Amino acid sequence: MPAPIRLRELIRTIRTARTQAEEREMIQKECAAIRSSFREEDNTYRCRNVAKLLYMHMLGYPAHFGQLECLKLIASQKFTDKRIGYLGAMLLLDERQDLVPQLVRILKNLIMSGYSPEHDVSGISDPFLQVRILRLLRILGKGDDDSSEAMNDILAQVATNTETSKNVGNAILYETVLTIMDIKSESGLRVLAINILGRFLLNNDKNIRYVALTSLLKTVQTDHNAVQRHRSTIVDCLKDLDVSIKRRAMELSFALVNGNNIRGMMKELLYFLDSCDPDFKADCASGIFLAAEKYAPSKRWHIDTIMRVLTTAGSYVRDDSVPNLIQLITNSVEMHAYTVQRLYKALLDDISQQPLVQVASWCIGEYGDLLVSGQCEEEEPIQVSEDEVLDVLEGLLVSNLSAPVTRGYSLTAIMKLSTRFSSVNRIKKVVSIYGSSIDVELQQRAVEYNALFKKYDHMRPALLERMPIMEKTATNGPAEIVQTNGETDSTILDTKHLPSIIQPASQVNDLLDLLGGNDVVPVIQTAVPTKPASAGGELLDLLGDLSLTGQPAAHFCGPTPTPAPSVTLSQPPFLLDGLASQPLFNDIAAGIPPMTAYNKNGIKIEFTFERANPNPNIAVITIHATNSTEADMTEFVFQAAVPKTFQLQLLSPSSNVVPALNQGSVTQVIRVLNPQKQQLRMRVKLTYTHKGSPVQDLAEVNNFPPQSWQ
Repeated sequence: MPAPIRLRELIRTIRTARTQAEEREMIQKECAAIRSSFREEDNTYRCRNVAKLLYMHMLGYPAHFGQLECLKLIASQKFTDKRIGYLGAMLLLDERQDLVPQLVRILKNLIMSGYSPEHDVSGISDPFLQVRILRLLRILGKGDDDSSEAMNDILAQVATNTETSKNVGNAILYETVLTIMDIKSESGLRVLAINILGRFLLNNDKNIRYVALTSLLKTVQTDHNAVQRHRSTIVDCLKDLDVSIKRRAMELSFALVNGNNIRGMMKELLYFLDSCDPDFKADCASGIFLAAEKYAPSKRWHIDTIMRVLTTAGSYVRDDSVPNLIQLITNSVEMHAYTVQRLYKALLDDISQQPLVQVASWCIGEYGDLLVSGQCEEEEPIQVSEDEVLDVLEGLLVSNLSAPVTRGYSLTAIMKLSTRFSSVNRIKKVVSIYGSSIDVELQQRAVEYNALFKKYDHMRPALLERMPIMEKTATNGPAEIVQTNGETDSTILDTKHLPSIIQPASQVNDLLDLLGGNDVVPVIQTAVPTKPASAGGELLDLLGDLSLTGQPAAHFCGPTPTPAPSVTLSQPPFLLDGLASQPLFNDIAAGIPPMTAYNKNGIKIEFTFERANPNPNIAVITIHATNSTEADMTEFVFQAAVPKTFQLQLLSPSSNVVPALNQGSVTQVIRVLNPQKQQLRMRVKLTYTHKGSPVQDLAEVNNFPPQSWQ
């Protein structure tokens, strides 16, 4: 075949045409010659022919049949070919052209073609062009059903016919897998792609194994069952010496965990946790916690798994693991005796794992009575005395291995046991010793507990009773009421997030209406001691907004007597900031006379007043409820509301039963902040059961002594 004319000759010939018909005839004749050259795969003059096509395209004549030739020029090693190829691709290719069938034909020819010395690499014909075509097919088929359907067959042929003994073939297979996963391919083709990645995991080349793990991790969410077939191979990669491969294998293993394989996978992952490098332990422990929480087959298995993690890698677990495990234990009511026994035995074996010691201390403080009584039914109970338990906790306080936070947990546990053990005098001595500790946080905690023993002993059982069952939320719990300018944050009162300890919505609305408008500060009543709700919150939340020292409540951080399990806690100052230098309250005889706030149906409510020394704007009101009838008043609840210019907080009552015939009283402390020195007025709501009938009454109190608010 003679050599085609040059571009400049074509231009000169076309310019000699006198009519448009004559020009069109010249163009058609040249296009026919170019087509013949393309069909004969003439590589010598391909660049010249494409250049002439571009000139014809500029004149307005069709030149779309040269699109694939542009791609071939792009794949050429010559700079001049690439330059014309990219220029042609820019001018001749657009979204309206269907390239997929032509690309499929080219790829098929490459697969079926025989040996070609100039393009062969390790027995594979032009692998670089195959890779480029596969990438282009991936772009064209993404989100396009028709294009994806057109390329399914050729992708299957590439996946099954490509030799895998060399890296060249593996590169083509990898691009094939990526294309299959990105387009809307058939399910059988996707399974074939995942099986290819599974074979990659058995390759001796570490890079290929890493690429396979990374690709499987990307596809596990969409093709979970197909990836599950290679679970054993993936788990074996946890034993690989390469750090990157082990990390990818660990991440993929956690992604494969489900309810059906949770036991087997956790066994492998716990073994990996025990033997892996320290850099992996934190991530592995967190992954085990999350998987166990989501797929645990039973409460006991869940607790055993978490305890295994704490004993294996306790020092590496993240900070939120301790409150999360505490919440799990709290909510597993039937497992309390088993859990406290297991933790106590773990504490005797090893106290170096601080998270384990913290959880064990908290659990012993909550359920120490179950430990001593030997009520465990899950395994053989152990015989432990009260003194032995206290010896262990006191040992934690003096151990050099204990962190300051751990000592706080231990001291709090000892304090809780004052309501569960009979060794109250020993506990008082321990608490009083740490009132002069050089650890400021431990000292403050001990001073607060000493005050409970001395001035608020009647409230101690309510403050230190067991934690209720809690829902896991994003906040510290509904008891933290944040008040700004006297108005309660409405987000805290969202009843859909509140556990059962909060009053029903209708009662809250009643409180909002007590003063006949929107200018009131509602107060959520803290639960009475005989209900599961009062266990937690007084030391944590009641005084969070009315700090007597004027300092932000969040300055004191650490474990608290009743830590909320879902988050890391910030403990506000208790009633005792500055206690060492001055008394907490002025004496009642400071000139504020008591008053009768309510006297009806046999129940009498009296108010006595005190002043808080550090902040004279705070009035401390103690209510005394007595019952002159012949029958006890049970389920007694006192609620109060004040205008929004005030801030009001209620502490837990001493009881929810008002004894008959004035044989006793129920006391409860109210704190009122009155920065503007306005006249105090309050509306109260009483709810109780008398002789089997529920009683509810509202009253307004406006006759407060001037000394109480001036």
